[in-house]
Amino acid sequence: MTQRETPRVALVAGASGIVGSRLVKTLLDNKWQVIGLSRHTAAPTDNLMTVKVDLLNAQQSARALQPLCRVTHIFYSAWLNATNWAEMVEPNVAMLRNLVSGVERVAPLESVSLMQGYKVYGAHLGAFKTPARESDPGVPGAEFNAAQLHWLSDFQRQKSWHWRALRPGVVGSAASGNAMNLALSIALYASLCKAERLPLRFPGSAQTWHSIVDHTDAALLAEATLWAATAPAARNQAYNVTNGDIWRWSELWPQIARWFELECAPPVNLSFQQLFADYRATWRTLAERYNLPQADILQLSNGQFADFVFGWDYDMFGDGSKLRRAGFTRYCATDEMFFRLFTQFRAARIIP
Repeated sequence: MTQRETPRVALVAGASGIVGSRLVKTLLDNKWQVIGLSRHTAAPTDNLMTVKVDLLNAQQSARALQPLCRVTHIFYSAWLNATNWAEMVEPNVAMLRNLVSGVERVAPLESVSLMQGYKVYGAHLGAFKTPARESDPGVPGAEFNAAQLHWLSDFQRQKSWHWRALRPGVVGSAASGNAMNLALSIALYASLCKAERLPLRFPGSAQTWHSIVDHTDAALLAEATLWAATAPAARNQAYNVTNGDIWRWSELWPQIARWFELECAPPVNLSFQQLFADYRATWRTLAERYNLPQADILQLSNGQFADFVFGWDYDMFGDGSKLRRAGFTRYCATDEMFFRLFTQFRAARIIP
């Protein structure tokens, strides 16, 4: 069998997340063989083999990964949270190290795709240079995205496989129950405002109201990740992955309000975490009235990530042109992305 005829077998770490779940679907749609990794025993899924592995445990990882001798591509979007940035570095680097080194020993590895974010540009520290570009200098201090890529690029030297790094903006996804789904948090908030006969007030400061935050549709991100994993031009390259348009919240928020048939109100600092807790009983009433499967709003979103995003009182966007110049040319209108996701939430009876 020639190299061209060798089947592509994807190993996806973080397969249940808002990035990984869409990537799995895209890979399967493109006739890839896909294996998902999980720390827990997962329910069987059509066309998806799942392997239970604790990537923090080097010896257990080596044993669990040894049978995966046909893997050609690793897609890494897993991460482990901690109380501060410094404490996140070692466990997140260790998980990536245990996975890549374990697979490399037993399989004909061709590519490792690492999902990152704008923290490599210092976005988690406060205002930073925008638009962020892949050629921007690194930022001092502990941060696991950068530490992972440093390890990966060093480990890859003189190897036959190559790495790719993808850096999306805020990801838009139809997946429910994920803490980092901003679109879902907005949809829940708008549904509560409608039930309480309140306008859709922007939940941030006046500075945030006028700031730019770029967005990345999960489907577009999956397609870009798949393109990069197989394109020779993308070998050992990092790419910002964005929808390709630029919006200020002051432009986008009124459109979201109109979609929900709500009046738009001026900014005021609100906490989604507090609002969702305050209106927990209201959501139970809505769930009963509209026959929604999930009656506990906190099981859909705790609001923490939305508070994080709406707390940015500075611009948060990257230059996505390097990816398009390299050959991936798809775009997505961000307002239409939100409308499509809201429609999907309603169709799935996640919101009324």
